[in-house]
Amino acid sequence: MATVSALPLANSQQPTANSALSPLYATLFASAAIVVGLVWDISWHRTIGRDTFWSPPHVLEQVAALVAGVSCGWLVLRTTFGGDPAAKQSSIRVWGFYGPLGAWVCIWGTAMMIASAPFDNWWHNAYGLDVKIISPPHMVLAWGMMGIQVGAMLLAVSGQNRGAHDPRLKLIYAASAGILLTMFATVIVEDAGFGNEMRSPMFYRMTAIVIPVALIGAARASGLRWPATTVAAIYTALMLGMIWILQIVPATPLLAPIYNPVTRMVPPPFPLLLIIPAFLLDLVLPRTRAMKDWLLAPLLGVGFVVVMVAVHWYWSEFLLSPAARNWFFAVDKWDYTNRLGPWRYEYWTTASAADFALSLRWTLLAATISSLLGLWIGKGMSKVQR
Repeated sequence: MATVSALPLANSQQPTANSALSPLYATLFASAAIVVGLVWDISWHRTIGRDTFWSPPHVLEQVAALVAGVSCGWLVLRTTFGGDPAAKQSSIRVWGFYGPLGAWVCIWGTAMMIASAPFDNWWHNAYGLDVKIISPPHMVLAWGMMGIQVGAMLLAVSGQNRGAHDPRLKLIYAASAGILLTMFATVIVEDAGFGNEMRSPMFYRMTAIVIPVALIGAARASGLRWPATTVAAIYTALMLGMIWILQIVPATPLLAPIYNPVTRMVPPPFPLLLIIPAFLLDLVLPRTRAMKDWLLAPLLGVGFVVVMVAVHWYWSEFLLSPAARNWFFAVDKWDYTNRLGPWRYEYWTTASAADFALSLRWTLLAATISSLLGLWIGKGMSKVQR
């Protein structure tokens, strides 16, 4: 059972930020490699089809997980046997070993990712190819990936909260949060990625459930001036980089049936315009510090939904227009299993004005709950010192 040292952290005994930066850099590198592997793997399935577990994206993801696990394992061993009482004092004890909370979370995430590999292989052998991204083995993999991102965030924020005035900790925290947001957005891409879906009630409900908790939770604990905007900008940059690179890589389908003979990797959809609600969130949060969370959450939740509707309702028109069918925006890129037709330029799931307004009740409730969870998580992370 994990126990926390009861000794208080004296200022003179606080470990320096540099003592944890090496494993933190390694974990951040692993986090970035994991999200690259994730997006690449989805593109691989959409372009080539599932072949062997040893495909390049799968190998990248698993190697990155090992980098995170080994670096954090080394940090635990160094803390336990290194003879530094200050390091032990700022750590969590698990089974007689001492290490930062973030290191333990990363190790857990690595174990989950490695365990998902044989589970995923067995799943495909037993039930065939995945039709959807969301499947039990993929959820085990996703939880492991997210665990590594959260662990990296905890490693950085604990140093920040102990008073280590190192700007690198703030940037590493924001980068890890941006990678986590990318993973959240990727998980919901089937219901919240294409312009064809941006007038569907489900699009706004899915984003309301997932995005506020990630943005608000990261922003509330950050020491940056524009935390939510920075996190959203990192998500946007990651996705744009993957979109622009993948679509120039030659590839052909290898698994029948082939209805759309693509010749390049199929990129992910253009990133959601989350930087706009993130910017407004950064304007609101500093001015509402005195508000109770249960009063602030509805304000943030309603504001998020209103901004998302106002932005993406009209943005979708552009994504469905010929002006977006180019390398930069990368729309009209479809899987090799798709039978191409006029549906590519139409809205897929629409609702009447009355039905859409009615569905917004549940969307607003979901956004409020997600915002409240984000406020609680951010408040908790702002107190982490171990």
